[in-house]
Amino acid sequence: MKIHEYQAKELLAAAGAVIPKGIVARTQSEALTAFDSFGGKPVVLKAQVHAGGRGKGKFKDSGKDFGGVKYLTKREAVAEVADTMFKFPLVTKQTDAAGQKVSTVLVQEAADIAKEIYVGMVLDRTLGVPVLMASAEGGVDIEEVAARSPEKILKMPVSPELGLRDYQARQLAFELGFTGDQIEQAVKILRALSKVFLEKDCSLAEINPLVVTPDGKVLALDAKITFDDNALFRHTELESLRDLSEENPAEIRAGKAGLNFIQLHGNIGCLVNGAGLAMATMDIIKFYGGQPANFLDVGGGVTPEGAIEAFRIILSDPAVKGILVNIFGGIAKCDLIAEALVKAGREVGFKVPVVVRLEGTNVEKAREILATAKSELPTLQTAANLAEAAQKVVAAAK
Repeated sequence: MKIHEYQAKELLAAAGAVIPKGIVARTQSEALTAFDSFGGKPVVLKAQVHAGGRGKGKFKDSGKDFGGVKYLTKREAVAEVADTMFKFPLVTKQTDAAGQKVSTVLVQEAADIAKEIYVGMVLDRTLGVPVLMASAEGGVDIEEVAARSPEKILKMPVSPELGLRDYQARQLAFELGFTGDQIEQAVKILRALSKVFLEKDCSLAEINPLVVTPDGKVLALDAKITFDDNALFRHTELESLRDLSEENPAEIRAGKAGLNFIQLHGNIGCLVNGAGLAMATMDIIKFYGGQPANFLDVGGGVTPEGAIEAFRIILSDPAVKGILVNIFGGIAKCDLIAEALVKAGREVGFKVPVVVRLEGTNVEKAREILATAKSELPTLQTAANLAEAAQKVVAAAK
């Protein structure tokens, strides 16, 4: 689960980080009131969307040349920029061509910047522990730094039981070039970042940039936090931070049905039981020249209700021209799965070719059920193995 920048900074501030003053606005009028409250000081208007690259983005069909982060000094300019932000969708390198509607804008007190630094925390699956990463070359192009000069990215393993130790934070602050009392300021922010990451079960927590002002203050100027969905049951307090308007409606619907669904940009829908099998299914579709339209894991047992809802979600995407059903009958027997698929076909109506590959317990009985159903479900096809299934669905989708 992702949250907005202003929410991420509030969590970091509660953990001890120093952040610039900011006011959330949801209308042009509120943005102007926020600007007035700063007494004429320069501000930065920051569109709040769950996509990176805001500063280099563009507001679709607006005719304006600025992106989702804009430095402003005059009230009339705040009015113009806020009006654009609320009226037009923001297109960035992480959105689709339609862009993302902006419902919230952060009006933040502008800070003079002498130095920009990147710090972030993720789970290193090779080491099996969280790792605090940092670079003295922070800012909007940190991805380019990582690709061009990976040696400039510092990494500090962090114990999940003990958290970031003081000596680790000071060592990292020193290596990043902090001096004097800046070191303790940086340590405070680094520890806050680690605290939030560990206590809130995050999959990502980053500050980019962490800045040093000309007078030596260290501030968390921007922040991004993503929580591990599998741990949200332990953090009911985070539910209020969720912004459903930023999420894919089909993915929200699938979540309510207990389905693991991620929409992609291809034309072949996938219905699979098991995350690993789903990944292999998408790979083989690509191998035979197709493009998967989604990742959909229905779990260990496929019920008629789950299959019906899964097909409805897949078919709600107008780009889908074929569906590959790849099921391994282990926990759930193949014949029961076949009956569930037939019932789903009767209720939903297979409007596109559906290729089914079943393997496992009672597979022969399952194939008989599907063969009998072909007369009433003419777009239903079966395949003896995964390679054949992938080739059939790719051909059908073309």
